[in-house]
Parts: sequence; C-alpha cells; structure tokens
Amino acid sequence: MKIEEKHLLAMENISKCFQSNTVLHNVNFFVKEGEIVGLVGENGAGKSTLMNILFGAHIIKETGGFQGKITFDGKEVNFASPLDAISAGIGMIHQELSLIPEFSVTENIVLNRETTNYHFLSEIFGEKVNTLNREDMQKRAIENLNELEVQINPDILTKNLSIGYRQFVEIAREIDRKSTKLLIFDEPTAVLTESEVEKVINIIRKIASKNISIIFISHKIHEVFDICDRIVVLRDGFLQNEFIPSKTSHKEVVKTMVGRKRIEKTQRDSPLKNLDENILEVNQLYVNMPGEQVNGVTFTVKKGEIFGIGGLTGQGKLGIANGIIGLYPANGEVKFKGEDINLNNTKKMLKHGIAFVSEERRKFGLLLDQPVFLNIAFNGMEIKNKFVMSLFGGLIHLRDEKEMIKIAREYIQSLQIKCVNEKQYVRELSGGNQQKVCLASAFTLEPEVLFVSEPTRGIDVGAKALVINTLCNYNRQYGTTIIITSSELDELISISDRIAIISNGEIAGILPSNSNRIDFGLLMLGEK
Repeated sequence: MKIEEKHLLAMENISKCFQSNTVLHNVNFFVKEGEIVGLVGENGAGKSTLMNILFGAHIIKETGGFQGKITFDGKEVNFASPLDAISAGIGMIHQELSLIPEFSVTENIVLNRETTNYHFLSEIFGEKVNTLNREDMQKRAIENLNELEVQINPDILTKNLSIGYRQFVEIAREIDRKSTKLLIFDEPTAVLTESEVEKVINIIRKIASKNISIIFISHKIHEVFDICDRIVVLRDGFLQNEFIPSKTSHKEVVKTMVGRKRIEKTQRDSPLKNLDENILEVNQLYVNMPGEQVNGVTFTVKKGEIFGIGGLTGQGKLGIANGIIGLYPANGEVKFKGEDINLNNTKKMLKHGIAFVSEERRKFGLLLDQPVFLNIAFNGMEIKNKFVMSLFGGLIHLRDEKEMIKIAREYIQSLQIKCVNEKQYVRELSGGNQQKVCLASAFTLEPEVLFVSEPTRGIDVGAKALVINTLCNYNRQYGTTIIITSSELDELISISDRIAIISNGEIAGILPSNSNRIDFGLLMLGEK
C-alpha cells in the first residue's frame, strides 16, 4: 500500500535489530483516519517492537534506534519518549499494564491532566501553587468508568484491583484524553471475560466512530475479524499480507501468521483418566486477595489429574492458587498427600513439591534484568539445590552455569522460546516468550503439583496450542498433577479432567470437562 494524504500514520521501511538479531525487516504499515487496523502475528513476530518504535519507547533508543521513516498527521516524527507520542495525539494501552500501583483509580485516570483550583498567588508564582480539584477529577474518572459500564471505586488504590479491573482503568485513562488521534490497543481483552470483552469492543467501535484511528493487537482471531476494517499480518519480522475480514477466512489469516501447518485441536487424545488417589485436599479455604476474594472453598484434586478452575473476572478463581502458594493471606485447611501443610509460606510450598506459574509473570515469575538461562534455573537452584557445584568438601558452593545453560537450551528448544540465545535478558522477550520461560522455570522444580494461572494470556494462537499441549504432555509423561486457572472456558475444556467454576468466591459446581457448555455457563452465573 502506498502512502496517501488520508493516511493518519505511515511507517515506511521500518527495520530494527537487537544486538545481531533483526526483528523487523523493512516493514511498511499504514493507518487511515478512523480506521481500525488489526495487527496480528505470533509472539516474536515483531508487533510490540513496531509499536514501541512508533510510541518512542525507551528500549528502542537504548538499543540503537531504528531505520525507516514515520509520518504522523502529516509530519515526519521520531518520538524521543512516550510523553512526546502522547502529546502528538497517540495513546497506548499496554499488554503489561502501565498504571501506578500506589495511586488511586482516579489519580491514574487523570494523571498529568489533573483539574486544579485557581489561586490568586498563581499570578506571581505560577500554576504550581494551584490546588487539585479532587471533586472534578473524581467526577471525570466516574464518567469514564461509566462509559465502560464497569463499577469501580474511584478512591481505591489500583494495586488492590484484580488485573482485569486494572485493564479497565487503563482504558478509562485513554478515554479521558481529549486530543487523541490514534489509540493502540495491545491485547486489551487478554484477561477479560466474554461480557467484559464485549464492552471493550463496543467502546473501541465508539472511539473509532469519532474519527479516532485504532491499532488493535490481539491473538484472538475472532475478535480481530469482528472489529477490524483491515488485518495486517507480521511473521518473523516481515509484513506477510493484508486482509479485509469480509473477504477472507480465519484459517487463511492463521495460516499466514504461522507459516506452517497448525495443530487445530488441543484436546487430549486419550480418554478421561482413572483417578483414585487424592493428592490435594482443600477445606474451607479463605483468601484475602483484593478483587479475587475466596470465601471458603472446598475441593479435592486427584493424583495425576488436570483440574481446571474457571469463572468470571473478580469472582475469586485467581485467589485460590495465589492463596495456597502463599502470595496472599489465606486460612483454612490444605492437605498434601494426606498431611496438613501450613499456609502463607511460599518457600515451604515449593519445597513440598507444589509449584506455581502466576498470571502476573513480570511481578511474580521473572527476573527481568537477568538472562533467560538464570530465569529458567533459578528456582531449581534455590529450592532444590540443583545447578550447584560444591568445592572443598562442601565449604564453597558455586553456580554451575554450564548445567544451567544446558537445561535452558533444552527448554528453549522444546517450548520454542524465541530469543537471540539463552543469555538474552528476559525483559527483551515478547510477553508470550516470557510466559514460556515461567513454565520452564516451574518444570525445573519437577513438582508433584503445578498450579498454572492464565497460562496463555497474551499468547498467540500458535504458542497457545504449544503451551497447552506442553502441559498435557508433562502431565502424561511425569504424572504431575496440574491445576490450571483460566478465563477461557474452551481452554479449560481442552485440557482438564474436571472443572470447578467459581462464583462470588465460592465453588458453584465441579463438572467433568465433557459436560454440556450450558451447564458451565449457568455455574458462572451463580446457578449451583
């Protein structure tokens, strides 16, 4: 597509290298005024890098900049920082949320656009003596949240919200900006329920109707088809093709994304297992996780089972794993292999053989400024004393980096982690590849029970099947009991033996995964 005057954004011949790894190759990307453009591709395809270049992200400047030309609103630009991009009229809702945890919902929504009260001394000392008009700020926040049709206390600190509600706060912040001409949505629905997704899509359509352009990045193909005017596909840093949704099919777009034959079905090919022995018994568990409160759940998991936990956002499903593993205050009775285990002690849980992959990988799962190999091996070294060399009869212990690199290379290959090599910093990886590193780290612990929360959040269609099949294979090969928490019912059905649905912090019901979908839907609505 050639540049035209009606294009709000033109990115021409964009190339980018990280060290010796070229992640974008002469990409040409255009957006018209009021157009919704879907940008799709597997993790590592270059989507986030392309948007970081546009948005003036610091990591681009720190790694040597980029090659190519960007024209926005008729002017050639090369933003020195995200603030410059925002000033020019570009907003971005990130996959990894960029809110300030210690600020209230209101303060995050109106940040850098606060309403102030005039003070007569401002004529002498300037606007710095003005006071905040908190009443008007809160009014604006409530208006923006109401437009999203969500009820959130505007005074609550954002750190005390579930990740799903934090996503709505970030969207409300962008809606509050009045000079925006282009909005980038990077996986805005990754952690939302179906009803919440519908709200977000309606909001995006409403924004586009005001002649604001939208770049919509998502791994959920049906959403891209539902909302976008045009779909642009990246693969391995190259722009592969463009599609008009009404003139193509899901299969054609996915085929272009992955460039290879995909596994269409992740459902286990074996029948439901014969499960007799209990491995984990949970009785009257209460967890104080803000936004995901658990109110006395009781359930039993069988040895070798894949046990699913589902439900709507904010109903408590995420609190169960977080409480048992010790990341949030919990009380109740938990028995592992028939023996009582103490709650609120993460290290002891890991030593017992219970591992956890968090839904918030950057907060709880990764050493962002350390290399891939250390991230994969770290927990095994700390908890199981693996990858350690003993010298002088045990007087000195050193890291065995040779073994750490060896195990890292095995997981990089088996999980198809896209990185320059095992020494690349995890911060530089795409979100999906960071998630794979978290899984590899858990596997090095060789756990008997593995909790996995939202394992495919923000992961593309190809990587999603790989992660789900990896969990299935790990369960089958090692007999590891897996407890998977997910917002996607189809994902739970594809992998689980049984599924517990959580509503209002309680278990609404537990059903075999081959049960009628309507029954699962009723449980999600609180019908026990």
